[in-house]
Amino acid sequence: MLSQLSIRDIVLIERLDIDFSSGLSVLTGETGAGKSILLDALSLALGARGDASLVRHGATQGQVTAVFDVPVNHAARALLAENAIDDDGDVILRRVQTADGRTRVFVNDQPASVSLMRDVGRALVEIHGQHDDRALVDAAAHRDVLDAFGGHGSDVRAVAEAWRLWRNAEQELSRHRAKVEAAAREADYLRASVAELSRLDPQPGDETDLSELRATMMRAEKIASDIHDAQEVLSGSNAPSPQLASLLRRLQRKAAEVPGLLDDVVKSLDEALLSLDAAQSGVEAALRATEYDPQKLERTEERLFALRAAGRKHSVAVDDLAELRDRMAADLADLDAGEERLHGLEKQAVSTRDLYDTAAAQLSEMRKSSALNLARVVMAELPALKLERAEFIVEMSSEPQNRLQEGIDQIEFWVRTNPGTRAGPMMKVASGGELSRFLLALKVALADRGSAPTLVFDEIDTGVGGAVADAIGQRLSRLSQRVQVLSVTHAPQVAARAHTHYLISKSGGADRVSTGIASMDRKARQEEIARMLAGATITEEARAAAERLLSENTAAAAS
Repeated sequence: MLSQLSIRDIVLIERLDIDFSSGLSVLTGETGAGKSILLDALSLALGARGDASLVRHGATQGQVTAVFDVPVNHAARALLAENAIDDDGDVILRRVQTADGRTRVFVNDQPASVSLMRDVGRALVEIHGQHDDRALVDAAAHRDVLDAFGGHGSDVRAVAEAWRLWRNAEQELSRHRAKVEAAAREADYLRASVAELSRLDPQPGDETDLSELRATMMRAEKIASDIHDAQEVLSGSNAPSPQLASLLRRLQRKAAEVPGLLDDVVKSLDEALLSLDAAQSGVEAALRATEYDPQKLERTEERLFALRAAGRKHSVAVDDLAELRDRMAADLADLDAGEERLHGLEKQAVSTRDLYDTAAAQLSEMRKSSALNLARVVMAELPALKLERAEFIVEMSSEPQNRLQEGIDQIEFWVRTNPGTRAGPMMKVASGGELSRFLLALKVALADRGSAPTLVFDEIDTGVGGAVADAIGQRLSRLSQRVQVLSVTHAPQVAARAHTHYLISKSGGADRVSTGIASMDRKARQEEIARMLAGATITEEARAAAERLLSENTAAAAS
């Protein structure tokens, strides 16, 4: 329920803090005191459209904070969890409206979107009035209202699940059929391409490896002749090593005859021979390293160029050719086995459709029964509301071929206000006052079935009085035994039935006006109800009548 409402700098309201309780709370006050502003402020905190004109003159921004005491398993908390909003106590909706038209939204003190605030607000509060278009007068919600009344929740979920399975089966069938048809159109191309790519057998990394091998072999070809020349000089017929070796041997023999004379020469020649041997070994190693097979180079180039040509042909990178081959092979496999699988998917689609049709038909029959019961319950409320000649109708049409997640039924609330007149949609046929009473009768029927925990009725007693106003008060009181009810009213009969009575008043001078609100005790309530009965001049008779209304309702509540 709504436990607190704080308003700062909204139109005529400078600063307002209200604590609400359970049961029936009424808000009264003279015309122009600001009752509509209070509801506008609450609507702002529930996600209604913001407007710079709502900010109090002279202020840079206005702010509304609504605090709700919400059960643990309520749908509003599920919305918070879905949107990663911390939720460990009260649900707090705060809206900041700036004078330049911008707006900021906070849910449990975390920045949020207006759409989330609106969704949470709808789960917590319903506002009903003569021109309200968000609650029961929204035809799109009538099917949900009927399902809530009939307790069809599990059956609605079963139909939605059957619809999901059927749609998934249809989509899978459609995808596979399109795939098979496309594969059939391209069968020859696919077979040729798969054969070509299978022969080529591309592997990821082939292009890089082959390019590097080709470059290495081409470089080796360029330097091989120079290395062969070096080998010829070092190891050929005119190689210096044999001559130097012969010279070394002769000098070594002579060196023994003249000690010390040729030692350095012999040493240098010996070292030169060792160096020549090392050079010769290095050249031979280089030759082995640069050896290449011209045929291998040709084969390498042929494969590399074939891979690149295939990539260009199929408009893919060379490294993606293997994946392309596998995908084409799978398409061919689908084509080969496609008819059998297609038949299986067709059977599955028919089976899931039949399951949906059965579940939807069962739900439709339940809705028909609930529609009759809802009409009967609402009709029972109409005489006391001076709508005894009116008729409430749950207009229901079913189209088995129009399979929707919500079922096959279209549902709308219709009314006939007088015998002999044509029935039609409630919003179009009923006048403002009649619409308010139809809505009240509906809410009485639905009070413990899918209702928001807080109901707000905005002057639904306008244009009625006496017994009708008393009947409205009785029904608001009955509703308040199950949910929290707030009612802006001009009817003393309604005000007298309140558990809490708030007086909205306006104060200030000619250039600065402010709206305030205060909870009244018994004596103040008597005076306010007397004003509602008598008008500007409160008589003792009016006070006595007000006291009777209060006493009667106190006694009725006690009994």
